[in-house]
Amino acid sequence: MKKIQILLLLFCVNGLHGFSQELASWRGPGRDGIYPETGLLRVWPEGGPQLLWHFDGLGEGHSSAAVTADRVFATGVTNGIGYLFAFDNNGKFLWKIPFGEDWTESYPGSRTTPLVCDGKIYLLSGMGKLVCRSAVDGGLVWTIDLLKDYQAPNIRWGITENLLIDGEKLFCTPGGSEYNVIALDKNTGKLIWKSAAKGEASAYCSPTLIEHSGRKILVTQTASSIIGIDAAKGTFLWSVDQPNTWSVHANTPLYHEGLIYCVSGYGKGGVQLRLSPDGNKVTEVWRNTTIGNRMGGAVLLNGKLYGSDDNGKAWYCVDWKTGVTMFSEKITGKGNIISADNMLYCYGENGEVVLVRPDGNSFTKISAFKVPYGTDQHWAHLVIDNGKLYIRHGNSLMVYDIRKK
Repeated sequence: MKKIQILLLLFCVNGLHGFSQELASWRGPGRDGIYPETGLLRVWPEGGPQLLWHFDGLGEGHSSAAVTADRVFATGVTNGIGYLFAFDNNGKFLWKIPFGEDWTESYPGSRTTPLVCDGKIYLLSGMGKLVCRSAVDGGLVWTIDLLKDYQAPNIRWGITENLLIDGEKLFCTPGGSEYNVIALDKNTGKLIWKSAAKGEASAYCSPTLIEHSGRKILVTQTASSIIGIDAAKGTFLWSVDQPNTWSVHANTPLYHEGLIYCVSGYGKGGVQLRLSPDGNKVTEVWRNTTIGNRMGGAVLLNGKLYGSDDNGKAWYCVDWKTGVTMFSEKITGKGNIISADNMLYCYGENGEVVLVRPDGNSFTKISAFKVPYGTDQHWAHLVIDNGKLYIRHGNSLMVYDIRKK
């Protein structure tokens, strides 16, 4: 596993399936919630798996841990200032660096998970400050202000986007009328290209990068639209209307064999789109408006979509080909989902973490435990790396051993 991670680090491409978590700190190597781990526990001990270590001084925040071969990074906000924390993989505290003013209004705290690539860490605050720092000691490499430098309007709950890198390009969505989506040089922060797209505000969405017919396309959502942009040149390719009540589209789009799935909450539901052979346009395949998902993510596993319903507080299974809801059950409180070793890991807003086996026509709840530490909302997405489960709950980070003994 470690050798594979080191080899893939040389390519430093984030967002493509099959790449190591060294290069993707948000929802796994494919940004799709699937973690390529095997040999994990099929049943947890009563009370949950073994807690290896925890740290309780992160401050306010909803971002996940970013895990590399030898470090664990996390962010939090204390007295209005955002801090970047570094630990070794055994939980030893290494350092803490302030990176600037962060979000203190409605649901205060850090919003986005650090992105680590090629010895650098990339951070985006809820106030629109984009910072590149050394992954060794946190030293500043470069910084820009999206609000000032790219005329980005801040949004109701603070700018929120888990950043994405491909080669030398760092992508982000300021959401302005001219600089709606931009690509920056990851080493200098200089602008490579800009796209006006539809000129809509950003929408808490973290993009995905897909490779389709030999072409790379950046797919994300802005306030009322799903959009596709040529990742090499910044050419705006297509859009699909996807408005909802609060312009919140926090789930990263999923891609599989020429098909894109986007799902939103507040009553909007999900839609599957088919890319044309050249990627210049899309057509709607199906739409399921009965199943909404606000910010818990979804996973595609063995031809089925799994996630948490925004309104019904149930967990659902949707057929990837038809969009038909196959079944739904109350596993735990609504929340976020990831998958590893053909199992589902569900983290409810009620503070319960559940190990689930997806069977043909139902969910089988195998094991569960309550998160013992932390504060405020249970919103940070789960992370799995090297047989360990990372759980962020407000000011606490907990790391559990989920490997078979």
